[in-house]
Amino acid sequence: MLFIPAFALGLFGSLHCAGMCGPLALALPASGGTRSALVAGRLAYNFGRIITYCLLGLLFGLIGKTLWLAGLQRGVSITLGVLLLAGLAASRKLAPWRPVTALVEQLKSRMSVLLRQRSLVSLALLGVLNGLLPCGLVYVACTGATATGGVIAGAQYMVFFGLGTVPMLLAIGLSRKLVPISLRLKLLKAVPVSVFFLAALLILRGLALNIPFVSPPGLAGSTPSCCQR
Repeated sequence: MLFIPAFALGLFGSLHCAGMCGPLALALPASGGTRSALVAGRLAYNFGRIITYCLLGLLFGLIGKTLWLAGLQRGVSITLGVLLLAGLAASRKLAPWRPVTALVEQLKSRMSVLLRQRSLVSLALLGVLNGLLPCGLVYVACTGATATGGVIAGAQYMVFFGLGTVPMLLAIGLSRKLVPISLRLKLLKAVPVSVFFLAALLILRGLALNIPFVSPPGLAGSTPSCCQR
């Protein structure tokens, strides 16, 4: 059930990506002189991003599984949902932490080198590094991955999130045009709705109300199923 809001979060959140990552998608070099080569290069870039998201999903899914086995999953799920709602209500930008700023500068430096290359591998690596850049939307998705309570489930969650962002960034990369600001402002209203839906779902899961696929019973003490290993 969590995979549906994961894809929706990526799909609607990609309007945010259009503003933040859209210029990079426009600046991507062509890996060849043909249209098919252009498409392959843009797909390689997006594939690289999804690889990073998948690895983040494995990490946060492992954290979620550890909490599950410790019998803390219900409390954590409710806490994460409340924190998402609080963040949605506050929506304040925090001053960047200096070590994070230094890391971002290093990533951007490596990305600038890759931008001067034209191979599919370099474009995929660009996507990998792009996925590591600080992004509030990715942090929200990682919260959902933690709530899955499983390593594989966490990775799957982040893959669905990444797939949701592909249509927008792929369209920008192929059309060489950014989404008009007026349209972005209108559609961006769907992003808070997606975050709210995810937060509500996390809280419902933590309450264990015996609602099929939404709030399963015995969330706290049960062992993750085989699909969540």
